[in-house]
Amino acid sequence: MSTDYASAVAVVRTLENQLFNRHDFDQLINARDGKEFETLINSKNSGNLTEVWEMLRSFAPDSKELEIMLYRNDFHNLKAVLKAMISGREPDKYLTEPSTIKGNTLKEMFRTKNTDLLPAHMRDTAVKAYGILTTTLDGQLLDSFIDTECLKAMRKSAEKSGNNFIMKYVEQVTVCADIKTAYRCSKMGKDRNFLETAICGSDELDKEMLIRITLSGTENLLNFLDSTQYYELSGLLRENPAKFEKRCDDLITEQVQTAQFKAFGTEPLIAYYIAKETEIKNLRIIKVCRECGADMETITERLRETYV
Repeated sequence: MSTDYASAVAVVRTLENQLFNRHDFDQLINARDGKEFETLINSKNSGNLTEVWEMLRSFAPDSKELEIMLYRNDFHNLKAVLKAMISGREPDKYLTEPSTIKGNTLKEMFRTKNTDLLPAHMRDTAVKAYGILTTTLDGQLLDSFIDTECLKAMRKSAEKSGNNFIMKYVEQVTVCADIKTAYRCSKMGKDRNFLETAICGSDELDKEMLIRITLSGTENLLNFLDSTQYYELSGLLRENPAKFEKRCDDLITEQVQTAQFKAFGTEPLIAYYIAKETEIKNLRIIKVCRECGADMETITERLRETYV
């Protein structure tokens, strides 16, 4: 086991104490007004996600495992720049940070057709995505294609790393994404060609099998999921898709919590980044629900599990 990141893990352990726990979120939910709400947030603020990423990256500048955390942002930005270019808009307000590939680089790549500006795992996707959008003008197909290619790239990079922690994380992300996609496609009556593009496939849910069952209808899909280890997710899809989304996030949190017992390596750094993502999502949920006048019970039901 590598001890290269021992000092970084020590810093992360300190920062974990600044993460919001369930008690902190309860205080935010019950804040008397916006001023108290902001005061509570500022009292534990340990930086936004970009600042967190830059800090973690400074500890592990050559970590390919850590870099996988930004694949989804990079591929999202690929979609944003491509759509903006086709529609004659500037993409800046649609871009997500942190990212390893900046918007200007993506714009330059499409302008010059020089895919060498992109990392190897994005080049073929960029070329094919451009072809899809310019020939079909189908934004939904483009989104599905790029999202699936992102999952494939994450899986390939995770497997190449040989790191069990990141491989399990990516597997969980892929399974949840495929179940969500299959459910939506079954509801919308999407055909096989679309499903071939939209479903990634994983060790736990074979792509061809999932496509075949999805084509047979929503109830058959849910019945199939009932027979797998993901039966809980099928029950939540029947009950309320929003609860399904929450449970998927919670499964990922439960998986990465194993990093709390690691003294060395990149696992605690990756886990902290994911924990920070979840914290930001919870803060957004509380803020929006408070603005809408939701009661404490409703807000609490929507909150994701905390890392600490």
